Amino acid sequence: QQNELNSFLWTIKRDPPSYFFGTIHVPYTRVWDFIPENSKKAFQQSHVVYFELDLTDPYTISALTSCQLLPQGKNLQDVLPRDIYRRLKRHLEYVKLMMPFWMTPDQRGKGLYADYLFNAIAGNWEQKRPVWVMLMVNSLTEVDIKSRGVPVLDLFLAQEAERLRKQTGAVEKVEEQCHPLNGLNFSQV
Repeated sequence: QQNELNSFLWTIKRDPPSYFFGTIHVPYTRVWDFIPENSKKAFQQSHVVYFELDLTDPYTISALTSCQLLPQGKNLQDVLPRDIYRRLKRHLEYVKLMMPFWMTPDQRGKGLYADYLFNAIAGNWEQKRPVWVMLMVNSLTEVDIKSRGVPVLDLFLAQEAERLRKQTGAVEKVEEQCHPLNGLNFSQV
């Protein structure tokens, strides 16, 4: 049945061949068993691997964090309608309260604390642009919290590429992802 799965793998016939593989931003454990062997084999045989972004580069992570912020001196309360801001604040208070119950024993065994996890995900939320707050809120569910600490597929593959000493790179720069999202107006968000 493994060979019947849709691999999301495209082959460019040349010598040596090149491949395009479509990934999604979910914990790799949710999808790894469904990735066909031809895709895993293509990854193993590749010497050079390019990702959407270089998630192992500290600059990338720092730039992603910075691009999410509102201009200096502004906060979310200034840009959201009052009722939405209040509902958001109440929801985040609820999530913070529930997070200890959502965490797995394995996460706690690894020293992950609910307050730390909440701050890692939602810290500084009042300084973020609405589109990034929306994305953050969408990831603050029980299912997503239970999988925190497991790398998303892209990061897992990047870490594997580093471990296997493959040459890596990125196809996009942080700015190429941030600017279009930051360019959305409030009604689009």
